[in-house]
Amino acid sequence: MEMAEEDNSGEEYPNEIHDYLSAFEKSLGSVDDMLKTMMSVSRSELLEKLDPLEQAKLDLVSAYTLNSIFWVYLATQGINPKDHPVKQELERIRTYMNRVKEITDKKMASKLDKGAAARFVRNALWEPKPETNPKMKASAKAKKKKTN
Repeated sequence: MEMAEEDNSGEEYPNEIHDYLSAFEKSLGSVDDMLKTMMSVSRSELLEKLDPLEQAKLDLVSAYTLNSIFWVYLATQGINPKDHPVKQELERIRTYMNRVKEITDKKMASKLDKGAAARFVRNALWEPKPETNPKMKASAKAKKKKTN
């Protein structure tokens, strides 16, 4: 197994993980950029522009992100995050996120037009009225007698 160049701390690591480490470093840079963007606007100013449902979404995403970052921190410190209370916190936040999604889905669902539904059912069940022409009645009766 080839070893990669020494990193800044003087430790060597296998080439196979170099791409993973580079991707991780880029991801950390993206998170840092997003946090700087979020922190550049005051929270009260941001919340003024959002309706209550959007505010809840923002709060949940923020809490989930911070707890996820803490999960990664615990893992880097050699602590199993699955045995830490952060796992229950992430599950609790995920539950609330699902509730908000249900509310959003209900809002977006089409509303039932009771009048249109009644017309649809009435027309689907419509049967033609019997003919009032006496000749038609006589021929229908004759057909019945022939089949019996």
